[in-house]
Amino acid sequence: MILTGGCDTHVHVIGEAKAYPMVADRQYTPGLADVTDLKRHLKRLGLTRAVIIQPSVYGTHNECLLDALSSMAGQARGVAVLDTQTTTNALQTLDAQGVRGIRLNLESAGEHNSAKLQAALQTWAPRLADLGWHLQIYAPLTVTLSCAPLIAQFPVPVVLDHFALWNDASCTSPESKCLLDLLARGKIYIKLSASYRSPIRDAQALHAVSQRLLATRPDRLLWASDWPHTNREPGRHPHEVSGYRDINAESLQHELWQWLPTPEARQQVLVDNPNQLYRF
Repeated sequence: MILTGGCDTHVHVIGEAKAYPMVADRQYTPGLADVTDLKRHLKRLGLTRAVIIQPSVYGTHNECLLDALSSMAGQARGVAVLDTQTTTNALQTLDAQGVRGIRLNLESAGEHNSAKLQAALQTWAPRLADLGWHLQIYAPLTVTLSCAPLIAQFPVPVVLDHFALWNDASCTSPESKCLLDLLARGKIYIKLSASYRSPIRDAQALHAVSQRLLATRPDRLLWASDWPHTNREPGRHPHEVSGYRDINAESLQHELWQWLPTPEARQQVLVDNPNQLYRF
């Protein structure tokens, strides 16, 4: 069944190595996963839109992302990784190409540095407000929440990847209360995505967390597959290709229906919320 306007809000596109070279100091090397593969992935899930996220292996070189957005002909939006020297004119050009936010990725590089995240947030938030963009954070929850006072007063939305890397299934810790407060106040979006990256390893516990989030602010949740499921294979040199995780469409659909059990929830999270945040 096709859900028209249904959006997978976190995918990566990896192009041919000769056309899109990766940065030398990358942590891993993924194989080819191009736009043709992405379209097949969306078809298997019954979705029609995607948000393409700049992967860490390309650094601030967003050419592969931008070419993928062009190839998707309006059915995709992008989240870039940018140098702080990027000009206002360049940001406006990226907006016209379909970029809607900037990703701050500390987790992939193992940089669990609260001061670094705080500085990046303070640098970017004022610059993105007029564009209607958002800031997307991939960092341990304790690092993210160290910036909670800043996030609470920002003029731009903040999106937290992969269940915010939440590690408290009981939802009762001080960190949980802070996170839920930010969500309840509409200061953040949380992506229901990548259960295999979650510190909460039990599927039933993660389901309970999803329902707590859904009960708190359904209009501030997003769903994503994390396709093509990048991986760092043990023993592989960073410049050797690591295979993708074996995550099939059936398991993704099962999680989707578990986390979003009603037609109303699926319409809200898969269609309405992405429309608002990414301006489809």
